[in-house]
Amino acid sequence: MGKLHTISRGYRSGTRNKFSKKYRSKGMPGTSRYMAVFRRGDYVDIVVDPSVQKGMPFSFYHGRTGVVFNVNRNALGVEMTKIVGNRQLRKRIHVNIAHVRKSRCNESFLRRVKILGMKADVKRHPEGPKDMKIVKATEDDVEVLAPLPFIENYF
Repeated sequence: MGKLHTISRGYRSGTRNKFSKKYRSKGMPGTSRYMAVFRRGDYVDIVVDPSVQKGMPFSFYHGRTGVVFNVNRNALGVEMTKIVGNRQLRKRIHVNIAHVRKSRCNESFLRRVKILGMKADVKRHPEGPKDMKIVKATEDDVEVLAPLPFIENYF
């Protein structure tokens, strides 16, 4: 008989769970999603909303973080990197605002800049070793532990 059907590899193939909404969260997005203000240089997360088909990015970009390089009326230009083989490509895509939300990836960095100022060293440093301690004890408190002597017992 042989092969009876072709294997479909459409634009949305393999996205049954990725492009499905969670239980009790069906329907169109709220208005606050469209009211968010995005500026060039902002970090954004691409999270596809399956209830909005317009301006939906390809499934690979779902869950990726990028930088806004262009702002339109109802879409954003997002730039990110994609690893292809042994190199990193810079990809630029336009995504509807419904599929984008502000990223929290550099919140801690911005908080450190606000506290320390940009001139100061804002890098995170490892904690390092703990401070030394001196333990004082009398000779009566010190108990020397020694292993029991080995006794050969062949029977």
